[in-house]
Amino acid sequence: MTQHYEDGMAIVLNSGKPNTFLTMTCNPSWYEITSELLPFQTPQDRPDLLTRIFRSKFEQLKDDVINRGVLGKVKSYMYVTEFQKRGLPHVHMLLVLESNDKLRNPKDYDSVVRAEIPKLECEPQLHEAVVKHMIHGPCGVLNRRSPCMKDGQCKKRYPKKFCDETRQGTDSYPEYRRRFDEPISIGRDRSIDNRWVVPYNPWLVLKYDCHINVEVCSSIKSIKYLYKYVYKGLDRVSMEVHKGSYMDEVQQYVDARWICAPEAIWRIFRFTLYRLYPSVERL
Repeated sequence: MTQHYEDGMAIVLNSGKPNTFLTMTCNPSWYEITSELLPFQTPQDRPDLLTRIFRSKFEQLKDDVINRGVLGKVKSYMYVTEFQKRGLPHVHMLLVLESNDKLRNPKDYDSVVRAEIPKLECEPQLHEAVVKHMIHGPCGVLNRRSPCMKDGQCKKRYPKKFCDETRQGTDSYPEYRRRFDEPISIGRDRSIDNRWVVPYNPWLVLKYDCHINVEVCSSIKSIKYLYKYVYKGLDRVSMEVHKGSYMDEVQQYVDARWICAPEAIWRIFRFTLYRLYPSVERL
């Protein structure tokens, strides 16, 4: 992981900072998965289906983003495949755009990223997809046990503030336009508004019907954070403390390493976990 991080920083030195940060998460309700299940099965019973269908979708996403330039003409890119504790695979991707396609101001940001719930009467399909896949939470006072909670606050800073227009934020990300609107009910005890929307690209969300978070990397300060986040390494879920100075490093690794079924399938099929383009040897 350290070597990949160093290679990524070499690409920054050669190509410039990343312009777009994209995260794609598997949707276990994809028709290609559910149509192959037996009557008594759930998607979790078929990690081979989850893995192969997600990889197929991601390969198509790569073609759209990298070759067709859906988010702009790509100069270099890198991505890492990871796996959630419940087993769903997801990919983090960083894109460096060509000079003519770089996102330089709030107007450019709005042409690629949205953070509002579309009007049901104007864009019914997009409205359904955003409400289904791109709503954060519940967290905060609604659910203090949410995984995003730390010290009584949401680590992702939801709910966001209403904002009449997109503007440059004080940290690494812009403050996207989130206009005040009437809340929408999504259950018996919860309603949502634009403050809870995860930034997305409308075309990608509609086509792939899953959670695809798209963020603009607007500050030079975000470079090291983003690369370390992408290459942060594998999760560990247990720890033991023993008396004495002896430590069996091999046994500690075996005990602490967490591998879910989809990750095991991914490795058995020898699918790519990491990719940087161009390779450091070509720089």
